[in-house]
Amino acid sequence: MEFQAALPIYLQVKTMIKRDIVAGVLQPGEKMPSVRELALQFTINPNTVSRVYRELEAEGICFTRRGMGTFVTENPGIVRQLQEEMAQELMAHFLNGMNQLGFSREEAILMIKENSEC
Repeated sequence: MEFQAALPIYLQVKTMIKRDIVAGVLQPGEKMPSVRELALQFTINPNTVSRVYRELEAEGICFTRRGMGTFVTENPGIVRQLQEEMAQELMAHFLNGMNQLGFSREEAILMIKENSEC
């Protein structure tokens, strides 16, 4: 993965893991890669991965079983909430971009409707 210089790496990795959970790539209750495995996969410092896992655990998105590893939450409500938060963020980013191009919110919504009918 190529990281963006403007954002801290741990935030980019955290977002990628959240997307994988919402998209079903990582299933509820599934064991996540170890800190070492993920660090090697992304060629980043293991401390960065540890931070990502600590923050995800604090948000209830994953949990750790001592001696067994880190697992995706089994709570479908948390996954649904995460999905809605990410969708809201994408929508706000899209509408802001459209506004910068000179489109009103209503015009942007109309364009979405017109393009979704294809």
